[in-house]
Amino acid sequence: MTWTQVYSPVSGSLLGSALVAAVPVVVLLGLLAFFHVRAHWAALLGLATALAIAILAYGMPARMALAAAADGAAFGLLPIGWIVVGAIFVYDVTVKSGDFEVLKHTIAGLASDRRIQLLLIGFSFGAFIEGGAGFGTPVAICGAMLIGLGFRPLQAAGLALLGNTAPVAFGALGTPIITLAKVTGLPEAALSAMVGRQLPFFSVLVPFWLIWAMAGRKAMREVWPACLTAGLSFGVTQFFVSNHFGPSLVDIAGSIVSILSLLVLLRFWQPKTIWSFEHESQEERAAEAAVRPEHTPRTAFKALVPWLLLCVFVFVWGYPASKDFLNGGAEGHENFLHGISVVNVPVPGLDKAVVRTPPVVRKATPEAAVYTFNWLSASGTALLLTGIVSGLLLGFSFVELGRILGGTLWRVKWSLLTIAAMLALGFTSRYAGLDATMGLAFASTGVLFPFFSPLLGWLGVALTGSDTSSNVLFGGLQRISAERLGLSPILACGANSSGGVMGKMIDAQSIVVAGVATGQQGNEGEILRYVFWHSIALASLVGVLVVLQAYVFPWMIPALATVK
Repeated sequence: MTWTQVYSPVSGSLLGSALVAAVPVVVLLGLLAFFHVRAHWAALLGLATALAIAILAYGMPARMALAAAADGAAFGLLPIGWIVVGAIFVYDVTVKSGDFEVLKHTIAGLASDRRIQLLLIGFSFGAFIEGGAGFGTPVAICGAMLIGLGFRPLQAAGLALLGNTAPVAFGALGTPIITLAKVTGLPEAALSAMVGRQLPFFSVLVPFWLIWAMAGRKAMREVWPACLTAGLSFGVTQFFVSNHFGPSLVDIAGSIVSILSLLVLLRFWQPKTIWSFEHESQEERAAEAAVRPEHTPRTAFKALVPWLLLCVFVFVWGYPASKDFLNGGAEGHENFLHGISVVNVPVPGLDKAVVRTPPVVRKATPEAAVYTFNWLSASGTALLLTGIVSGLLLGFSFVELGRILGGTLWRVKWSLLTIAAMLALGFTSRYAGLDATMGLAFASTGVLFPFFSPLLGWLGVALTGSDTSSNVLFGGLQRISAERLGLSPILACGANSSGGVMGKMIDAQSIVVAGVATGQQGNEGEILRYVFWHSIALASLVGVLVVLQAYVFPWMIPALATVK
Protein backbone atom coordinates (compact mmCIF):
# COMPACT_ATOMS: atom_id res chain seq x y z
CA MET A 1 0.00 0.00 0.00
CA THR A 2 1.36 3.44 -0.95
CA TRP A 3 0.19 6.95 -0.21
CA THR A 4 1.04 10.01 -2.32
CA GLN A 5 1.76 13.30 -0.60
CA VAL A 6 -0.46 16.30 -1.31
CA TYR A 7 1.07 19.74 -0.78
CA SER A 8 -1.99 22.01 -0.97
CA PRO A 9 -4.69 20.10 0.90
CA VAL A 10 -6.53 23.18 2.19
CA SER A 11 -8.83 24.27 -0.66
CA GLY A 12 -5.93 23.98 -3.08
CA SER A 13 -4.32 27.06 -1.50
CA LEU A 14 -0.57 26.87 -0.93
CA LEU A 15 -0.61 29.78 1.54
CA GLY A 16 -3.54 28.38 3.52
CA SER A 17 -1.97 24.94 3.54
CA ALA A 18 1.35 26.38 4.72
CA LEU A 19 -0.39 28.11 7.62
CA VAL A 20 -2.02 24.83 8.62
CA ALA A 21 1.27 22.95 8.23
CA ALA A 22 2.96 25.43 10.57
CA VAL A 23 0.49 24.83 13.42
CA PRO A 24 2.45 21.99 15.13
CA VAL A 25 5.61 24.11 15.25
CA VAL A 26 3.63 27.10 16.51
CA VAL A 27 2.04 24.94 19.21
CA LEU A 28 5.41 23.54 20.30
CA LEU A 29 7.32 26.83 20.36
CA GLY A 30 4.34 28.81 21.69
CA LEU A 31 3.83 26.48 24.64
CA LEU A 32 7.54 26.66 25.42
CA ALA A 33 8.06 30.37 24.98
CA PHE A 34 4.83 31.98 26.18
CA PHE A 35 2.91 29.51 28.35
CA HIS A 36 5.89 28.08 30.27
CA VAL A 37 4.72 24.52 29.68
CA ARG A 38 7.36 21.90 30.54
CA ALA A 39 9.25 20.77 27.47
CA HIS A 40 8.08 17.15 27.43
CA TRP A 41 4.41 18.20 27.60
CA ALA A 42 4.92 20.85 24.90
CA ALA A 43 6.61 18.27 22.69
CA LEU A 44 3.88 15.69 23.22
CA LEU A 45 1.14 18.25 22.48
CA GLY A 46 3.01 19.41 19.38
CA LEU A 47 3.29 15.79 18.25
CA ALA A 48 -0.42 15.20 18.81
CA THR A 49 -1.18 18.30 16.71
CA ALA A 50 1.11 17.10 13.92
CA LEU A 51 -0.52 13.66 13.88
CA ALA A 52 -4.01 15.20 13.77
CA ILE A 53 -3.12 17.51 10.86
CA ALA A 54 -1.29 14.74 8.98
CA ILE A 55 -4.27 12.39 9.25
CA LEU A 56 -7.23 14.78 9.04
CA ALA A 57 -5.96 17.58 6.78
CA TYR A 58 -3.39 15.79 4.61
CA GLY A 59 -5.18 12.45 4.46
CA MET A 60 -2.18 10.40 5.57
CA PRO A 61 -3.22 6.92 6.73
CA ALA A 62 -3.15 6.77 10.52
CA ARG A 63 -0.92 3.70 10.54
CA MET A 64 1.69 5.48 8.41
CA ALA A 65 1.56 8.60 10.57
CA LEU A 66 2.10 6.57 13.75
CA ALA A 67 4.93 4.64 12.09
CA ALA A 68 6.61 7.93 11.13
CA ALA A 69 6.29 9.17 14.71
CA ALA A 70 7.78 5.92 16.05
CA ASP A 71 10.69 6.18 13.59
CA GLY A 72 11.37 9.74 14.74
CA ALA A 73 11.18 8.80 18.41
CA ALA A 74 13.71 6.01 17.88
CA PHE A 75 16.04 8.41 16.07
CA GLY A 76 15.60 10.87 18.92
CA LEU A 77 16.89 8.29 21.42
CA LEU A 78 19.74 7.06 19.21
CA PRO A 79 21.78 8.91 18.11
CA ILE A 80 20.55 12.22 19.61
CA GLY A 81 19.62 11.21 23.15
CA TRP A 82 22.64 8.94 23.34
CA ILE A 83 24.89 11.98 22.73
CA VAL A 84 23.24 13.82 25.62
CA VAL A 85 23.77 10.87 27.97
CA GLY A 86 27.42 10.49 26.94
CA ALA A 87 28.27 14.19 27.19
CA ILE A 88 26.69 14.62 30.62
CA PHE A 89 28.36 11.41 31.81
CA VAL A 90 31.82 12.78 30.91
CA TYR A 91 31.03 15.99 32.76
CA ASP A 92 29.68 14.12 35.82
CA VAL A 93 32.83 11.97 36.00
CA THR A 94 35.10 15.03 36.05
CA VAL A 95 32.93 16.76 38.66
CA LYS A 96 32.89 13.69 40.94
CA SER A 97 36.67 13.34 40.72
CA GLY A 98 37.23 17.02 41.51
CA ASP A 99 39.21 17.50 38.32
CA PHE A 100 36.67 19.88 36.84
CA GLU A 101 37.58 22.35 39.58
CA VAL A 102 41.21 22.03 38.56
CA LEU A 103 40.27 22.59 34.90
CA LYS A 104 38.22 25.63 35.89
CA HIS A 105 41.16 27.14 37.73
CA THR A 106 43.50 26.33 34.83
CA ILE A 107 41.25 28.10 32.31
CA ALA A 108 40.75 31.00 34.72
CA GLY A 109 44.55 31.23 34.95
CA LEU A 110 44.69 31.71 31.19
CA ALA A 111 41.93 34.30 31.25
CA SER A 112 39.94 35.44 34.28
CA ASP A 113 37.74 37.62 32.09
CA ARG A 114 34.39 35.92 31.42
CA ARG A 115 34.36 37.31 27.89
CA ILE A 116 37.62 35.60 26.96
CA GLN A 117 36.48 32.37 28.62
CA LEU A 118 33.34 32.47 26.49
CA LEU A 119 35.34 32.94 23.29
CA LEU A 120 37.67 30.06 24.15
CA ILE A 121 34.97 27.60 25.22
CA GLY A 122 31.73 28.72 23.58
CA PHE A 123 33.15 29.60 20.18
CA SER A 124 36.57 28.06 19.47
CA PHE A 125 36.44 24.79 21.46
CA GLY A 126 32.77 24.32 20.56
CA ALA A 127 33.71 24.54 16.88
CA PHE A 128 36.22 21.72 17.36
CA ILE A 129 33.59 19.46 18.94
CA GLU A 130 31.12 20.41 16.19
CA GLY A 131 33.70 19.51 13.56
CA GLY A 132 34.18 16.05 15.00
CA ALA A 133 30.74 15.04 16.22
CA GLY A 134 27.96 17.57 15.63
CA PHE A 135 24.34 16.61 16.41
CA GLY A 136 24.14 18.60 19.66
CA THR A 137 27.43 17.41 21.17
CA PRO A 138 29.13 20.86 21.39
CA VAL A 139 26.08 22.45 23.00
CA ALA A 140 25.99 19.77 25.69
CA ILE A 141 29.71 19.87 26.43
CA CYS A 142 30.26 23.63 26.20
CA GLY A 143 27.13 24.39 28.20
CA ALA A 144 28.31 22.11 31.00
CA MET A 145 31.82 23.59 30.92
CA LEU A 146 30.53 27.16 31.10
CA ILE A 147 28.39 26.24 34.11
CA GLY A 148 31.47 24.81 35.80
CA LEU A 149 33.37 28.02 35.11
CA GLY A 150 30.72 30.03 36.98
CA PHE A 151 28.29 31.11 34.25
CA ARG A 152 24.65 31.27 35.26
CA PRO A 153 22.65 28.33 33.83
CA LEU A 154 20.44 30.39 31.49
CA GLN A 155 23.42 32.32 30.16
CA ALA A 156 25.48 29.16 29.71
CA ALA A 157 22.68 27.46 27.75
CA GLY A 158 21.85 30.45 25.55
CA LEU A 159 25.45 31.39 24.84
CA ALA A 160 26.44 27.81 24.03
CA LEU A 161 23.60 27.73 21.48
CA LEU A 162 24.57 31.11 20.01
CA GLY A 163 28.24 30.19 19.79
CA ASN A 164 27.45 26.96 17.96
CA THR A 165 26.38 28.56 14.68
CA ALA A 166 29.15 29.29 12.18
CA PRO A 167 30.70 25.77 12.30
CA VAL A 168 27.46 23.79 11.89
CA ALA A 169 27.40 23.51 8.07
CA PHE A 170 30.76 21.71 8.16
CA GLY A 171 30.00 19.74 11.33
CA ALA A 172 30.62 16.04 11.85
CA LEU A 173 33.48 16.08 9.32
CA GLY A 174 31.47 17.84 6.64
CA THR A 175 28.42 15.56 6.76
CA PRO A 176 25.84 18.29 5.90
CA ILE A 177 27.70 19.34 2.73
CA ILE A 178 28.51 15.77 1.68
CA THR A 179 24.84 14.86 2.11
CA LEU A 180 23.68 17.97 0.24
CA ALA A 181 25.84 16.98 -2.74
CA LYS A 182 24.33 13.49 -2.80
CA VAL A 183 20.77 14.78 -2.53
CA THR A 184 21.06 17.50 -5.19
CA GLY A 185 23.49 15.85 -7.61
CA LEU A 186 25.67 18.97 -7.51
CA PRO A 187 29.46 18.80 -7.13
CA GLU A 188 30.57 18.50 -3.52
CA ALA A 189 33.57 20.76 -4.11
CA ALA A 190 31.41 23.56 -5.53
CA LEU A 191 28.93 23.38 -2.65
CA SER A 192 31.76 23.35 -0.11
CA ALA A 193 33.29 26.40 -1.79
CA MET A 194 29.94 28.23 -1.90
CA VAL A 195 29.24 27.74 1.79
CA GLY A 196 32.87 28.67 2.42
CA ARG A 197 32.18 32.01 0.73
CA GLN A 198 29.14 32.73 2.90
CA LEU A 199 29.84 31.57 6.44
CA PRO A 200 33.27 33.19 6.99
CA PHE A 201 31.53 36.59 7.18
CA PHE A 202 29.49 35.23 10.08
CA SER A 203 32.48 33.45 11.62
CA VAL A 204 34.00 36.92 12.05
CA LEU A 205 30.72 38.43 13.23
CA VAL A 206 29.58 35.77 15.74
CA PRO A 207 32.32 36.31 18.38
CA PHE A 208 31.41 40.02 18.52
CA TRP A 209 27.71 39.11 18.60
CA LEU A 210 28.33 36.55 21.33
CA ILE A 211 30.09 39.01 23.65
CA TRP A 212 27.54 41.73 22.88
CA ALA A 213 24.68 39.34 23.81
CA MET A 214 26.34 38.52 27.12
CA ALA A 215 27.95 41.78 28.21
CA GLY A 216 26.69 44.62 26.05
CA ARG A 217 28.23 46.84 23.38
CA LYS A 218 30.70 48.70 25.59
CA ALA A 219 32.10 45.50 27.09
CA MET A 220 32.36 44.04 23.58
CA ARG A 221 34.44 47.00 22.36
CA GLU A 222 36.87 46.47 25.23
CA VAL A 223 37.79 42.99 23.95
CA TRP A 224 37.53 43.62 20.22
CA PRO A 225 41.08 42.31 19.60
CA ALA A 226 40.10 38.94 21.07
CA CYS A 227 36.80 38.82 19.16
CA LEU A 228 38.56 39.70 15.91
CA THR A 229 41.34 37.20 16.50
CA ALA A 230 38.99 34.32 17.31
CA GLY A 231 36.60 35.05 14.43
CA LEU A 232 39.03 36.13 11.71
CA SER A 233 41.43 33.22 12.27
CA PHE A 234 38.53 30.78 12.16
CA GLY A 235 36.88 32.48 9.16
CA VAL A 236 40.02 32.70 7.03
CA THR A 237 40.82 29.04 7.72
CA GLN A 238 37.20 28.11 7.01
CA PHE A 239 37.33 29.85 3.64
CA PHE A 240 40.71 28.39 2.66
CA VAL A 241 40.03 24.76 3.62
CA SER A 242 36.47 24.68 2.23
CA ASN A 243 37.59 26.12 -1.11
CA HIS A 244 40.78 24.10 -1.56
CA PHE A 245 40.37 20.85 0.39
CA GLY A 246 36.64 20.17 0.68
CA PRO A 247 34.24 20.09 3.65
CA SER A 248 35.59 17.34 5.91
CA LEU A 249 38.26 19.13 7.97
CA VAL A 250 37.01 22.72 7.81
CA ASP A 251 35.87 22.99 11.45
CA ILE A 252 38.74 20.94 12.88
CA ALA A 253 41.34 23.14 11.17
CA GLY A 254 39.49 26.39 11.85
CA SER A 255 38.98 25.70 15.55
CA ILE A 256 42.60 24.69 16.15
CA VAL A 257 43.85 27.85 14.42
CA SER A 258 41.32 29.94 16.38
CA ILE A 259 42.32 28.49 19.77
CA LEU A 260 46.04 28.85 19.10
CA SER A 261 45.59 32.40 17.80
CA LEU A 262 43.69 33.40 20.94
CA LEU A 263 46.31 31.86 23.22
CA VAL A 264 49.09 33.67 21.38
CA LEU A 265 47.17 36.96 21.62
CA LEU A 266 46.72 36.51 25.37
CA ARG A 267 50.49 36.28 25.80
CA PHE A 268 50.83 39.85 24.54
CA TRP A 269 47.46 41.42 25.31
CA GLN A 270 44.93 41.32 28.14
CA PRO A 271 41.72 43.36 28.58
CA LYS A 272 42.22 46.49 30.66
CA THR A 273 39.45 45.48 33.06
CA ILE A 274 38.33 42.03 34.15
CA TRP A 275 34.65 41.67 33.27
CA SER A 276 32.36 39.76 35.65
CA PHE A 277 28.67 39.01 35.86
CA GLU A 278 26.39 41.24 37.89
CA HIS A 279 26.16 38.58 40.59
CA GLU A 280 29.97 38.60 40.93
CA SER A 281 31.51 41.68 42.50
CA GLN A 282 35.04 42.72 41.59
CA GLU A 283 36.02 42.11 45.19
CA GLU A 284 34.70 38.55 45.06
CA ARG A 285 36.58 37.84 41.83
CA ALA A 286 39.76 39.34 43.26
CA ALA A 287 39.38 37.27 46.42
CA GLU A 288 38.71 34.16 44.34
CA ALA A 289 41.85 34.80 42.30
CA ALA A 290 43.88 35.39 45.47
CA VAL A 291 42.90 32.03 47.00
CA ARG A 292 42.92 30.12 43.74
CA PRO A 293 45.18 27.12 44.27
CA GLU A 294 48.35 26.89 42.25
CA HIS A 295 48.20 23.63 40.34
CA THR A 296 51.30 21.85 39.18
CA PRO A 297 51.61 21.08 35.47
CA ARG A 298 50.95 17.45 36.35
CA THR A 299 47.63 18.11 38.10
CA ALA A 300 46.58 20.53 35.38
CA PHE A 301 47.35 17.95 32.69
CA LYS A 302 45.45 15.29 34.66
CA ALA A 303 42.40 17.55 34.68
CA LEU A 304 42.74 18.03 30.93
CA VAL A 305 42.98 14.30 30.19
CA PRO A 306 39.21 13.63 29.94
CA TRP A 307 38.78 16.51 27.48
CA LEU A 308 41.82 15.51 25.44
CA LEU A 309 40.45 11.97 25.32
CA LEU A 310 37.09 13.39 24.28
CA CYS A 311 38.74 15.19 21.34
CA VAL A 312 40.57 12.01 20.33
CA PHE A 313 37.52 9.73 20.60
CA VAL A 314 35.23 12.21 18.83
CA PHE A 315 37.70 12.67 15.97
CA VAL A 316 38.37 8.94 15.57
CA TRP A 317 34.65 8.13 15.65
CA GLY A 318 33.92 10.80 13.05
CA TYR A 319 36.77 9.90 10.68
CA PRO A 320 35.25 8.15 7.62
CA ALA A 321 37.66 5.20 7.62
CA SER A 322 37.06 4.59 11.34
CA LYS A 323 33.32 4.92 10.92
CA ASP A 324 33.37 2.37 8.08
CA PHE A 325 35.33 -0.05 10.27
CA LEU A 326 32.99 0.39 13.24
CA ASN A 327 30.02 -0.12 10.94
CA GLY A 328 31.37 -3.47 9.77
CA GLY A 329 33.50 -2.36 6.82
CA ALA A 330 32.79 -0.83 3.43
CA GLU A 331 30.83 -2.78 0.87
CA GLY A 332 32.95 -5.65 -0.42
CA HIS A 333 35.41 -5.29 2.47
CA GLU A 334 33.29 -6.39 5.42
CA ASN A 335 34.96 -7.20 8.74
CA PHE A 336 34.00 -9.17 11.85
CA LEU A 337 31.60 -6.40 12.97
CA HIS A 338 29.47 -6.73 9.84
CA GLY A 339 25.84 -7.29 10.77
CA ILE A 340 26.59 -6.76 14.47
CA SER A 341 27.45 -3.10 14.93
CA VAL A 342 24.82 -1.84 12.49
CA VAL A 343 21.30 -3.18 12.15
CA ASN A 344 19.09 -1.62 9.47
CA VAL A 345 15.39 -2.00 10.23
CA PRO A 346 12.88 -1.03 7.50
CA VAL A 347 10.00 0.68 9.31
CA PRO A 348 6.92 -1.51 8.85
CA GLY A 349 4.10 0.23 6.99
CA LEU A 350 6.26 3.26 6.17
CA ASP A 351 9.34 2.23 4.19
CA LYS A 352 8.75 3.03 0.46
CA ALA A 353 5.06 3.58 1.25
CA VAL A 354 5.07 7.41 1.07
CA VAL A 355 5.56 8.93 -2.39
CA ARG A 356 7.00 12.43 -2.85
CA THR A 357 5.96 14.16 -6.05
CA PRO A 358 6.97 17.21 -8.14
CA PRO A 359 7.68 20.05 -7.60
CA VAL A 360 9.37 18.91 -4.38
CA VAL A 361 11.31 16.29 -6.35
CA ARG A 362 11.94 15.93 -10.08
CA LYS A 363 9.88 12.76 -10.38
CA ALA A 364 7.62 10.77 -8.08
CA THR A 365 9.87 9.03 -5.56
CA PRO A 366 8.98 6.56 -2.79
CA GLU A 367 10.52 7.69 0.50
CA ALA A 368 12.76 5.21 2.27
CA ALA A 369 12.17 4.73 5.98
CA VAL A 370 14.93 2.59 7.44
CA TYR A 371 15.99 2.96 11.05
CA THR A 372 19.74 2.47 11.43
CA PHE A 373 20.71 1.07 14.83
CA ASN A 374 24.43 1.92 14.74
CA TRP A 375 25.16 1.52 18.42
CA LEU A 376 28.95 1.28 18.03
CA SER A 377 29.70 4.10 15.57
CA ALA A 378 27.26 6.58 17.17
CA SER A 379 28.90 9.70 18.60
CA GLY A 380 27.29 8.98 21.95
CA THR A 381 29.30 5.75 22.19
CA ALA A 382 32.52 7.73 21.73
CA LEU A 383 31.43 10.01 24.58
CA LEU A 384 30.47 7.06 26.79
CA LEU A 385 33.86 5.43 26.22
CA THR A 386 35.52 8.78 26.97
CA GLY A 387 33.74 8.83 30.33
CA ILE A 388 34.67 5.22 31.14
CA VAL A 389 38.35 5.51 30.17
CA SER A 390 38.64 8.90 31.88
CA GLY A 391 36.99 7.56 35.01
CA LEU A 392 39.36 4.60 35.22
CA LEU A 393 42.37 6.89 34.75
CA LEU A 394 41.02 9.20 37.46
CA GLY A 395 40.76 6.31 39.93
CA PHE A 396 37.12 5.22 39.76
CA SER A 397 36.12 1.55 39.76
CA PHE A 398 33.63 0.11 37.26
CA VAL A 399 31.04 -0.07 40.05
CA GLU A 400 31.49 3.62 40.87
CA LEU A 401 31.29 4.53 37.19
CA GLY A 402 28.08 2.51 36.95
CA ARG A 403 26.60 4.56 39.80
CA ILE A 404 27.62 7.82 38.11
CA LEU A 405 26.09 6.66 34.82
CA GLY A 406 22.90 5.67 36.63
CA GLY A 407 22.69 9.15 38.14
CA THR A 408 23.23 10.68 34.70
CA LEU A 409 20.43 8.62 33.19
CA TRP A 410 18.08 9.60 36.00
CA ARG A 411 18.89 13.29 35.48
CA VAL A 412 18.12 13.20 31.75
CA LYS A 413 15.05 10.94 31.75
CA TRP A 414 12.53 13.70 30.97
CA SER A 415 14.87 15.25 28.46
CA LEU A 416 15.13 11.95 26.60
CA LEU A 417 11.32 11.80 26.44
CA THR A 418 11.26 15.37 25.15
CA ILE A 419 13.84 14.70 22.44
CA ALA A 420 12.00 11.55 21.34
CA ALA A 421 8.69 13.44 21.10
CA MET A 422 10.25 16.34 19.19
CA LEU A 423 11.92 14.09 16.64
CA ALA A 424 8.64 12.19 16.31
CA LEU A 425 6.98 15.51 15.45
CA GLY A 426 9.67 16.26 12.88
CA PHE A 427 9.43 12.87 11.19
CA THR A 428 5.64 13.06 11.11
CA SER A 429 5.86 16.47 9.41
CA ARG A 430 8.37 15.14 6.90
CA TYR A 431 6.51 12.00 5.84
CA ALA A 432 3.13 13.72 5.81
CA GLY A 433 4.49 16.53 3.60
CA LEU A 434 3.92 19.39 6.04
CA ASP A 435 7.55 20.47 5.67
CA ALA A 436 7.29 20.41 1.87
CA THR A 437 4.22 22.64 1.96
CA MET A 438 6.07 25.26 4.00
CA GLY A 439 9.09 24.89 1.74
CA LEU A 440 7.02 25.46 -1.40
CA ALA A 441 5.60 28.62 0.15
CA PHE A 442 9.14 29.96 0.60
CA ALA A 443 10.13 28.85 -2.90
CA SER A 444 7.22 30.75 -4.49
CA THR A 445 8.66 34.16 -3.61
CA GLY A 446 10.06 34.85 -7.12
CA VAL A 447 12.71 37.56 -7.33
CA LEU A 448 12.96 37.58 -3.53
CA PHE A 449 13.84 33.89 -3.50
CA PRO A 450 17.57 34.53 -2.79
CA PHE A 451 16.55 36.19 0.47
CA PHE A 452 14.13 33.44 1.45
CA SER A 453 16.38 30.60 0.27
CA PRO A 454 18.49 30.58 3.48
CA LEU A 455 15.33 31.06 5.54
CA LEU A 456 14.08 27.80 4.04
CA GLY A 457 17.23 26.13 5.37
CA TRP A 458 16.64 27.89 8.70
CA LEU A 459 13.13 26.43 8.79
CA GLY A 460 14.45 22.97 7.99
CA VAL A 461 16.90 23.01 10.88
CA ALA A 462 14.32 24.49 13.25
CA LEU A 463 12.03 21.59 12.34
CA THR A 464 14.54 18.74 12.34
CA GLY A 465 17.37 19.92 14.58
CA SER A 466 19.98 19.08 11.95
CA ASP A 467 21.59 20.93 9.06
CA THR A 468 22.08 17.55 7.41
CA SER A 469 18.37 16.75 7.67
CA SER A 470 17.45 20.20 6.40
CA ASN A 471 19.65 19.64 3.36
CA VAL A 472 17.94 16.31 2.74
CA LEU A 473 14.49 17.88 3.07
CA PHE A 474 14.97 21.03 1.01
CA GLY A 475 18.13 20.58 -1.05
CA GLY A 476 16.28 19.24 -4.09
CA LEU A 477 13.58 21.89 -3.79
CA GLN A 478 16.23 24.63 -3.64
CA ARG A 479 17.85 23.40 -6.84
CA ILE A 480 14.58 23.07 -8.74
CA SER A 481 13.36 26.51 -7.63
CA ALA A 482 16.67 28.21 -8.50
CA GLU A 483 16.81 26.69 -11.97
CA ARG A 484 13.20 27.76 -12.68
CA LEU A 485 14.08 31.33 -11.70
CA GLY A 486 17.34 31.42 -13.65
CA LEU A 487 19.48 31.56 -10.51
CA SER A 488 22.52 29.50 -9.62
CA PRO A 489 21.56 26.16 -8.01
CA ILE A 490 24.95 26.17 -6.26
CA LEU A 491 24.05 29.48 -4.60
CA ALA A 492 20.57 28.34 -3.54
CA CYS A 493 21.67 24.95 -2.21
CA GLY A 494 24.64 26.48 -0.40
CA ALA A 495 22.30 29.07 1.10
CA ASN A 496 20.11 26.25 2.44
CA SER A 497 23.03 24.98 4.51
CA SER A 498 24.36 28.42 5.48
CA GLY A 499 20.94 29.70 6.53
CA GLY A 500 20.26 26.46 8.33
CA VAL A 501 23.05 27.02 10.83
CA MET A 502 21.17 30.01 12.25
CA GLY A 503 18.19 27.78 13.00
CA LYS A 504 20.35 25.46 15.08
CA MET A 505 20.04 27.63 18.18
CA ILE A 506 16.23 27.52 18.24
CA ASP A 507 15.50 23.95 17.24
CA ALA A 508 13.75 22.16 20.05
CA GLN A 509 16.29 19.36 20.17
CA SER A 510 19.21 21.75 20.77
CA ILE A 511 17.26 23.69 23.37
CA VAL A 512 16.55 20.50 25.31
CA VAL A 513 20.20 19.43 25.05
CA ALA A 514 21.30 22.84 26.34
CA GLY A 515 18.73 22.66 29.12
CA VAL A 516 19.82 19.29 30.44
CA ALA A 517 23.53 20.16 30.12
CA THR A 518 23.05 23.25 32.28
CA GLY A 519 20.47 21.89 34.70
CA GLN A 520 17.67 23.95 33.14
CA GLN A 521 15.07 21.22 32.67
CA GLY A 522 11.70 22.89 32.83
CA ASN A 523 13.11 26.26 31.73
CA GLU A 524 13.40 25.49 28.03
CA GLY A 525 11.01 28.36 27.24
CA GLU A 526 13.39 30.86 28.81
CA ILE A 527 16.27 29.47 26.75
CA LEU A 528 14.18 29.77 23.58
CA ARG A 529 13.32 33.38 24.36
CA TYR A 530 16.99 34.11 25.07
CA VAL A 531 18.12 33.05 21.57
CA PHE A 532 15.05 33.44 19.34
CA TRP A 533 15.57 36.98 18.06
CA HIS A 534 19.29 36.38 17.62
CA SER A 535 18.39 33.48 15.37
CA ILE A 536 15.94 35.54 13.30
CA ALA A 537 18.38 38.44 12.92
CA LEU A 538 21.32 36.29 11.87
CA ALA A 539 19.23 34.25 9.42
CA SER A 540 17.97 37.49 7.86
CA LEU A 541 21.56 38.71 7.48
CA VAL A 542 22.39 35.49 5.63
CA GLY A 543 19.44 36.29 3.35
CA VAL A 544 20.83 39.75 2.64
CA LEU A 545 24.25 38.27 1.83
CA VAL A 546 22.73 35.74 -0.58
CA VAL A 547 20.76 38.50 -2.33
CA LEU A 548 23.99 40.44 -2.82
CA GLN A 549 25.74 37.34 -4.15
CA ALA A 550 22.87 36.65 -6.54
CA TYR A 551 22.42 40.13 -8.00
CA VAL A 552 25.44 42.31 -7.11
CA PHE A 553 28.46 40.03 -6.63
CA PRO A 554 27.75 36.95 -8.79
CA TRP A 555 31.53 36.43 -9.19
CA MET A 556 31.47 35.03 -5.65
CA ILE A 557 29.52 31.99 -6.87
CA PRO A 558 31.78 29.06 -7.86
CA ALA A 559 31.56 28.05 -11.51
CA LEU A 560 29.41 24.96 -12.00
CA ALA A 561 31.64 22.90 -14.26
CA THR A 562 29.59 19.73 -14.30
CA VAL A 563 26.25 18.62 -12.97
CA LYS A 564 25.59 14.97 -12.38
